[in-house]
Amino acid sequence: MLVELTALHWIYVVFIALIIGFMVMRRDTALVCIAGIFLIAITATGSLSASVSSIFNSFAYAISELLSTILVISIIVGMSKTLTDTGINDVMISPFTKLIRNPTLAYWTIGILMMIISWFFWPSPAVALLGAVLLPVAIRAGLPALAVAMAMNLFGHGIALSGDFVIQAAPKLTSDAAGLPIQDVIDASIPLVFVMGLVTTLTAFYFIKRDMKRGTLTLNSSVVDESSTETSEKPALLSTAQKRFFAILVPLLFAADVAAMSILKLQGGDATALIGGTSILILLLITMTGHKGKGLEQTTQYLIEGFQFGFKVFGPVIPIAAFFYLGDAGFTKIIGEFLPKGSQGIVNDLGVALANIVPLSKAVGAVTLTTVGAITGLDGSGFSGISLAGSVAHLFAIAIGKGAATLTALGQIAAIWVGGGTLVPWALIPAAAICNVDPFELARRNLVPVLIGLVVTTIVAMFLI
Repeated sequence: MLVELTALHWIYVVFIALIIGFMVMRRDTALVCIAGIFLIAITATGSLSASVSSIFNSFAYAISELLSTILVISIIVGMSKTLTDTGINDVMISPFTKLIRNPTLAYWTIGILMMIISWFFWPSPAVALLGAVLLPVAIRAGLPALAVAMAMNLFGHGIALSGDFVIQAAPKLTSDAAGLPIQDVIDASIPLVFVMGLVTTLTAFYFIKRDMKRGTLTLNSSVVDESSTETSEKPALLSTAQKRFFAILVPLLFAADVAAMSILKLQGGDATALIGGTSILILLLITMTGHKGKGLEQTTQYLIEGFQFGFKVFGPVIPIAAFFYLGDAGFTKIIGEFLPKGSQGIVNDLGVALANIVPLSKAVGAVTLTTVGAITGLDGSGFSGISLAGSVAHLFAIAIGKGAATLTALGQIAAIWVGGGTLVPWALIPAAAICNVDPFELARRNLVPVLIGLVVTTIVAMFLI
């Protein structure tokens, strides 16, 4: 399958390189992203006014795509502040302090729990469920918040989402595109998912322990300043019995959410909405009880504080998300129908073009599928390009004569590890926001372990084809 690459594609590639370069140099990328949006728009339309409008429209599109995540994070932050101010949080986490006594236990316990819950309900609601309860425990055990966010990312958005063994949305998309039974892709992905997961999480743990020993990773590393939101009035003291009641009630309500997700088969956005609604009800109930006559005003104050935090965290991410959304369906919605006929979007066109120019062998096929998957993951969804990975795997398998399922699984894993929430900053914001850390620093911390994992997994795939 041949694709036509135009100036739009090459401009997009150049700005990807610039954005990555600025991130590596620890510089803000908002200006670079805005320049990229404008240049792509004016190249496509030839209209100055339309190009200027595209900057605003791209921001609006990015916010609309991220809005549900912004909302649930803001609400959970507001709820968490209520729990903290009333002292309920201290009572609620006390049983876990006996189990999680050191940074090592904190990292692996949180990671494994995140992986298990994410298999059944996907990572976003899992982050919400675990973060509010276990983050304070992990910090008390000596594990920095940045390391907690890494564990949530790597085990949830990485291992659980890339295999997707239970919900099976990812293997369904890739297997359909590759013309294979879904079970073949799942079976082929099992060794690759666990090689990738084991290598990446062990590597990340090594770097965490090393940097904690050196003093370059501390309990305050990359924590977002919340001083501007510390304005809530302290509540009337709750009795010990009330604190214990709420400390039991809150986990029970979230456990009921888990049961409802399972019974009603709620996934993704529906599951996140259930968690968000439950968090609002918890916030209301505790605030009205704790603040007595001033509960109405304090309810609003906690919500304001939550939204202030949410938009402060998401603010730097919106420009970069706006740029990368141009690589997929966002281009048509933001700029219009200006791509070549038959185009599948800038990112997918680049992936197909790469597949067309490389020589064919088992080794090259594996490297190419990893690269194609990673490229398609740059739009930040992880899922938008995995159908392309399945199609490319089908083409390569025909040429090589075998290995269709393994190549398909490899492309799926690369796309989701990159775009599903471990490397692309706005995709990993749920974990960053819940843990109150800088999402860009979290992406930088994840980068080396994930790249090492992809290299090792690609080599293993070469032997399995």
